Amino acid sequence: QVQLVESGGGTVLAGGSLRLSCVVSGPTSGLGTMGWLRQAPGKEREFVAAINWSEDTTYYPDSVKGRFTASRDNTKNTVYLQMNSLNPEDTAVYYCNAIEPGDVLRVHWGDGTQVTVSQ
Repeated sequence: QVQLVESGGGTVLAGGSLRLSCVVSGPTSGLGTMGWLRQAPGKEREFVAAINWSEDTTYYPDSVKGRFTASRDNTKNTVYLQMNSLNPEDTAVYYCNAIEPGDVLRVHWGDGTQVTVSQ
């Protein structure tokens, strides 16, 4: 089965940068879109980035466009989220997910990594 493990979170000052990684274990041949989402306490889960596993098409909401960049390295079975110009509003738990189309559509989630941005 597919398993996702995020890493790279931490605490940074406003204006700083972090790069998150998501390592994919298990079979990857059936994966489609990889995504990054975040959830802050008391807020709804928010989409922040998406990238296709087999091509470089990416999507971002306006809240992070120009600051966040998703990328992938298929040789390492890893997707990345480069986050620049961070502000306190970016503080959240960041999750990696993967959509696996098939007879039954499956969505896989990692356990998340905490990102804290302080003034």
